[in-house]
Amino acid sequence: MELRHIRYFLAVAEEKNFTRAAHRLNMSQPPLSMQIRDLEEELGADLFIRSPHGVELTEAGLAFLNAIQPVQQRVEDAANLVKQVANGEVGQLRLGFTGTSMLNPLIPKCVRYFQQQYPKVNLKLEEANTLLLIDLLLEDRLDVAIIRPPRHIPESLIVQELLAEPLIAALPSESFKLDESSKEIDLASLRELDFIVSPPSISAGLFDAIRQACQNCGFEPRIGQNAPQIVSILSLVSANLGVSLVPESTKQLQIQGVAYRSLQAPVPTVGLALAYKKLAPSQMAINFASVVQVACHHAEQYK
Repeated sequence: MELRHIRYFLAVAEEKNFTRAAHRLNMSQPPLSMQIRDLEEELGADLFIRSPHGVELTEAGLAFLNAIQPVQQRVEDAANLVKQVANGEVGQLRLGFTGTSMLNPLIPKCVRYFQQQYPKVNLKLEEANTLLLIDLLLEDRLDVAIIRPPRHIPESLIVQELLAEPLIAALPSESFKLDESSKEIDLASLRELDFIVSPPSISAGLFDAIRQACQNCGFEPRIGQNAPQIVSILSLVSANLGVSLVPESTKQLQIQGVAYRSLQAPVPTVGLALAYKKLAPSQMAINFASVVQVACHHAEQYK
């Protein structure tokens, strides 16, 4: 017995007519009658009482119908589940992100939009630095990651640029003489100061952006203390151990002793991007990338 035999039997039982059942199944009536005969021979019992006006279930046919209907429902449920999984509507999405990326209001908004559109997808979140997130993608331990893209990206990854976020200066407010009337400073004025950064082995994207910004102003940044996370960078700035450049969204972190200042044009930026595998990415990763792309497009329109 095959699944098609069950489907044919149910159609005839529900229509009570071979011609109507054949039309419903998009086939001609003789092959349908033959398939039902084959099923009856296999079961060793007549399933239908045939008459010129149609068919009626025999006692054996009614027993078979009652037994087979739950099976049919389970088959349909399984088919629907397969379609949902294939469409990325059910399952788990392993999403990685850098600490500073979630400070940008666009990223939490994208996560909310995705959950609204795909409520049956479970999000498994993992915070790490960009280089570790890239390794996790390559090891198939993440489906998609929000990163600060470094200069060198493995060819096996797709990197979807989301936005370029302005860099701002983080300065020790007590010891650095700040003119409160001025909202902008010249980056070149910081050339003699130590820069507190995350080392390139931890935060390659932000480190590259800081170095490039300083080089564009005609100097090489003098690297002082290293700190692995944005909060530790700001804490060292507050302790008057140096200055730093951070993404503009970092201003949400109000740490005592730290003052933020915008930089004079041309304003340097640091990228924010979405990364996932180029070869056979999960459909959920593609769906998340689509949601983020639409959200970024709308954000750009309403600037």
